[in-house]
Amino acid sequence: MSHSSDTTTPGPEGLDLKRWFPPPEPEAWRRAAEEALAGAPFEKRLVTPTPEGIALQPIYNREALAGLGFTAAAPGAGLPVRGGTATGYLTRPWRISQELPYSTPEEFNRAARLDVERGQTELNILLDLATQDGRDADHAEPTEVGACGLSVCTVGDLERAFDGIDLARVSLYLRTAASGLPMAALLLAWAEKRGLEATALTGCIESDPLGTLAWRGRLTCPLTAAYAEMAELTRFASAHAPNLQTIVVQGHPYHDGGASASQELAFVLATGVEYLRRLLDAGLSLEQIAPRVRLAFSIGSNFFMEAAKLRVGRMLWARVLEAYGAPAELRRAHLHARTSLWNKTRLDPFVNVLRGTTEAFSAVVGGCDSLHVGPFDEVSRLPDDFSRRLARNTQIILQEECQLTGVVDPAGGSWYLEKLTDELADKAWAAFQEIESGGGIARALEAGRIQESVTALAAKRRAALAARREVQVGVNNWPNARELPLEPRLPDYVAIHRRRARQVADFRVAAGAEAGAGVLAALQALLDAPADEKPAAAIAAAKAGASLGEITRSLRGDQPEAVAFAPIPAGRGSEGFEILRRAAWKHADAAGSAPKLFQANLQPSRLYRLRADWTSSFFQVGGFEVLADQDFATVEEAAPAFIESGARIAVIVSSDETYPASVPALARLIKARDPECCLLVAGAPGDQEAAFREAGVDDFVHVRVNAHDLLSRLLTQIGALS
Repeated sequence: MSHSSDTTTPGPEGLDLKRWFPPPEPEAWRRAAEEALAGAPFEKRLVTPTPEGIALQPIYNREALAGLGFTAAAPGAGLPVRGGTATGYLTRPWRISQELPYSTPEEFNRAARLDVERGQTELNILLDLATQDGRDADHAEPTEVGACGLSVCTVGDLERAFDGIDLARVSLYLRTAASGLPMAALLLAWAEKRGLEATALTGCIESDPLGTLAWRGRLTCPLTAAYAEMAELTRFASAHAPNLQTIVVQGHPYHDGGASASQELAFVLATGVEYLRRLLDAGLSLEQIAPRVRLAFSIGSNFFMEAAKLRVGRMLWARVLEAYGAPAELRRAHLHARTSLWNKTRLDPFVNVLRGTTEAFSAVVGGCDSLHVGPFDEVSRLPDDFSRRLARNTQIILQEECQLTGVVDPAGGSWYLEKLTDELADKAWAAFQEIESGGGIARALEAGRIQESVTALAAKRRAALAARREVQVGVNNWPNARELPLEPRLPDYVAIHRRRARQVADFRVAAGAEAGAGVLAALQALLDAPADEKPAAAIAAAKAGASLGEITRSLRGDQPEAVAFAPIPAGRGSEGFEILRRAAWKHADAAGSAPKLFQANLQPSRLYRLRADWTSSFFQVGGFEVLADQDFATVEEAAPAFIESGARIAVIVSSDETYPASVPALARLIKARDPECCLLVAGAPGDQEAAFREAGVDDFVHVRVNAHDLLSRLLTQIGALS
């Protein structure tokens, strides 16, 4: 086909796209947007404020990157915003680090072997409260043994827990809370007995005393003792187990208390700096400390903010290490991530699968090095094989089907995400400096300043959920009206305590007098050992047969217990609505049916379908059975239908045009038949409120109503909630 020269468009090589499609100027786009808003304020309608104090713009362009020096650096170079290595996940995918919360060594082993065979690459071992505190089961309360995780007292417990698992091929993450030294002694004694070199072990033995204080509010030893144990374990690992991290800096207690991303970053950074100071003061070098640090963050629902958070975590930790004089090769942080607990729900729990998926994707885009995706039922009951499988396979799909390991830093170059990274870094750094100027994180926790700031923000977030300005699907919006609660599956802690205490007692008796004398000698040697020899002495005591509790007591001698701090109040955003729904379920069990609410749809509801459906959903959030199947042509038909329904609450629903005539008429008819009923109208009343209330209307339901408060009042009125 031929074309005349005056009509031929340029070929691909000479095509000038800008001539044919001139890029719009930002001012032109804004004018068009303001015209579309028809007078509504641009800043109010199109700019989104965040809990971090960042104003998210509706559109970003190349100019957003002006002045951002880190965007020019390649992954693994400069500030490690774009990742700590040049090859990212291409050469080393993130570790699949699913938490295993089982109480006994036998239960743990069954789950661990199953999950490792099916793709888990790091054993994330939650330990029970007694083990975290360094107490044997026979010296602990029933509420502490098996609670939150695995009960470990002896090397024999580790033998049963790790039976059939090759720890030379699987990484470990031992969640030992404040101090990892006593558990490290058992682990390394077990490894030597197995013939496994300490250099073959990879992963992390957690020491995080400040994070433990923030979570639990107390330690079983002074902070100075916890710092000393952290220092000696780190020194020992640097020399003998170089692939084990020994220092964890957790953001989980703050995030799960309702903190923002900038707060979590600031608290993690301040805690890490406190640990650096203490370890340097103990005589360790940056070469010994920096590779032993694991930063741990929770990942919430705001996809881009959470991806930016991990990028900022790498950036700011590198800045801190640079300020301390660390060379570039020591500034890389290991980032562990776990999906949020704050936003997980007991209502419509399968939605948690979707939440966990987006959070996992966010963590991977942000560049996590290890990741736990919470099973959908982890806030409701002990996860089983099925829920663990769904969570684990979420990660495997992201690695093997979505090919997220095939691109280094997929976030790099996104105008929005790069700008958000920069703004979040500024907010977090300012908050960190404020903590430092006040004397550091320990002093801020002791004074309650951290707790106050987190609690204040959590209250605002709960208020936004109560008013439905923020949405949790299945909880305060879009509820599953036919939902039944999950079947409970909780451990019998009394039985677990009895069994574990008996096992420890039997272990001591079976050892015999001669072995017992050897244990006492080894424990005395541990007590007398100088600080830098205590890890080796603790391992020797474990090999001789000493228990975790005995090793812990000998490590610490007669030191007094630390002064307790107020913990960060842990919670979940959905708890207020869960109370309402549980009250409705309890009422249904007692009365034989859920609380009923009669929805009086006047005229064909297809004329106001959105309002009718919105109203039904509003009350279903509170657990009400909404009787909304029938439309009524007249108020005379609707009033007797309400009486016959047996409901004590009614809501009138129609179009705004019909309300001035229909609402007063129907209200009088209903109140004449049932003066004690509660009568509501769907929609804001405007200047008709006085007339409607005079006719008998008690309240109104619309988008500006606090849903939690109104539903609470209604459930209380019918006796379902006290």
